[in-house]
Amino acid sequence: MECQKCGEETFLPFRCPYCGGYFCSEHRLPENHECPKIEFARASSKDEGLVPTQQAQALYEYTVTYIPVEQKRKIYFSGKEIVHLAVAALLVLGIGLSLGLYREAYAALGSPAMLLVFAFLLAASFLAHELAHKFAAQKEGLWAEFRLMFMGLILTAISIISPLFKIISPGAVVIFGFAGKKSVGKISIAGPSTNIILSTVLIALWFINPQSILVYAAAFNAWISLFNLIPFGLLDGFKIFQWNKTVWTVAFTLSLALTILTYLKL
Repeated sequence: MECQKCGEETFLPFRCPYCGGYFCSEHRLPENHECPKIEFARASSKDEGLVPTQQAQALYEYTVTYIPVEQKRKIYFSGKEIVHLAVAALLVLGIGLSLGLYREAYAALGSPAMLLVFAFLLAASFLAHELAHKFAAQKEGLWAEFRLMFMGLILTAISIISPLFKIISPGAVVIFGFAGKKSVGKISIAGPSTNIILSTVLIALWFINPQSILVYAAAFNAWISLFNLIPFGLLDGFKIFQWNKTVWTVAFTLSLALTILTYLKL
């Protein structure tokens, strides 16, 4: 995470026991990061009968951690993460626009404007999935940020122009910290659940107003959810299945039903 004083990214930040902030080694002491509760540090030094330098050494020698417990329930984005999210969103937007190369899909959407709207819906759905994982992890008190992955980035970029396959996997939310099976399961189910909700809302809107863009977007969300719920490897489904098989069964069944329904309506 980034030092809250200078912004330098550090893998093992120091936690200030007074203000709860996280800092690099240079700014770990209260006096070096202008701690808003520095008076408590000074009072503690006086009470313990130690000079400030001795007290600082006693407090900070073993406070290295990368589990920001004090930031639990706090939503935080670093500058680096925002850049990675923006690049990923642009790539997904490009894949949405690439459907204009397919005559049948383009004819169903009806116009360049609707194609653009559809592309934005795809990008928004992708971001919703990833941010759901991030927020769920942060709620559990873990460090969580989205990062681009080299191979996924390349495959997603190729998918924009490829007529043979479309892969949307430019990156993933990276999580640091110690978490039990239940926490991991709750974090994993957050992404697919978001897509299930989006697909359900979109298909409901389609029944009210049968626009092709709605059923296409609903199908996309249903497929994202179904694919990620496969209980294999690094996919969300494997972690959810290990945590709670009932939750996995309900989520997978809903995703499968939505996938079949939207496929039939395409």
